[in-house]
Amino acid sequence: MAPKDVAALAALLADETRAAFCLALLDGRAWTAGELARHAGVAPSTASEHLGKLVAGGLLTEERQGRHRYVRLAGEPAARLVEVLAAHAARSEEPPRTLKAASARSAMARGRTCYDHLAGRLGIAITEAMTARGLLRQDTGFALTDAGLDWFREAGIALPRGGRRPLARSCLDWTERTPHLAGVAGAELCRHSLDQGWCVRIGSERAVKVTANGQRALGELLGIGAEALR
Repeated sequence: MAPKDVAALAALLADETRAAFCLALLDGRAWTAGELARHAGVAPSTASEHLGKLVAGGLLTEERQGRHRYVRLAGEPAARLVEVLAAHAARSEEPPRTLKAASARSAMARGRTCYDHLAGRLGIAITEAMTARGLLRQDTGFALTDAGLDWFREAGIALPRGGRRPLARSCLDWTERTPHLAGVAGAELCRHSLDQGWCVRIGSERAVKVTANGQRALGELLGIGAEALR
């Protein structure tokens, strides 16, 4: 890749509005242009211009349904890039100035989705519990053990094979500054947790909370204490 290509990619996220769009899309869902415009506090015409640049630059993909235009991050590599940048930016982040902002940050730190896997203290608790039980290895990069593969199967969580995406990989958590589980295993565990009602989304960002059912399930499956999931 030529230096100009790297510079062009960096320029896409050098704008605050485009960065806000990409951070919002880390929730893994598709958003309309209007939703993103309201989220970033910009006019629809301004949002459309910025989204066009992000799509042309390969960070977002779009699809149209009727009169609505939906956009999402262009896959896991794009999400990883945004999350890594967010982790670096968090080192110099200013403290929240309002109670609402402080509450939102606290909720995100407790538990959130990071594109399609779980992050925050919830993601870290799951990763550490899996490692302690011998389900996940971290000594030579993240890898599921045979016991880990059995655990997913017994929990009823299918792990699709054959794609380019690794089965397990580490993702640096920008609030906890330590890796959590990503890859196919992280994505399927997150999907299963939401589908089974172990976790529910809260607020307008990526924050999630563990339900009573989730506390019981994660306690039984991974031995995680309820206090670590609140």
